[in-house]
Amino acid sequence: MRTALLLGTLALGLSACTVTVRPNLGLQGSGSNLITSLRPDRGEGSTYAVGEPLRVSVTTRTAGYVTLIALQSNGDTSTLIRNAYVPAGTTTFPRAQDGVTYNVAEPRGLQRVRAIFTRVRPTTDLVLRGTYDDGRWNATSDAYLQPYDAADRDVQETYLYIR
Repeated sequence: MRTALLLGTLALGLSACTVTVRPNLGLQGSGSNLITSLRPDRGEGSTYAVGEPLRVSVTTRTAGYVTLIALQSNGDTSTLIRNAYVPAGTTTFPRAQDGVTYNVAEPRGLQRVRAIFTRVRPTTDLVLRGTYDDGRWNATSDAYLQPYDAADRDVQETYLYIR
């Protein structure tokens, strides 16, 4: 009887817990520590309803160029901003000069946002076509960063949920 009561109490206590699992990023371009922070306006792992506005802040140690890309739960991708010049410090996207808003859209579920940073202006554009899984998503980012010295590039990722 005592064991059943103990197990019941433990199960009840654990059912009230929330477990958040951060996606396995597998970011090979990361490591130079040029991006010190990347987060949605409500914080990493936050939840947004379809149609709500989203702002993403990127903090960098030095001036350079940022590309923001998103991977939706169904594997579709989008480019939020391409090769945007940012000074050292925090920049929140979208900026007034971008003339856009980011409103979350379906599909519902986990959405990943990746910031790709280079100290020098990129000579090519990151082109996303089709559906991506983790392997292709990482390979595309890695290939885009290959021409740049490891000390002059960084990539970080954050996530949010769409309900």
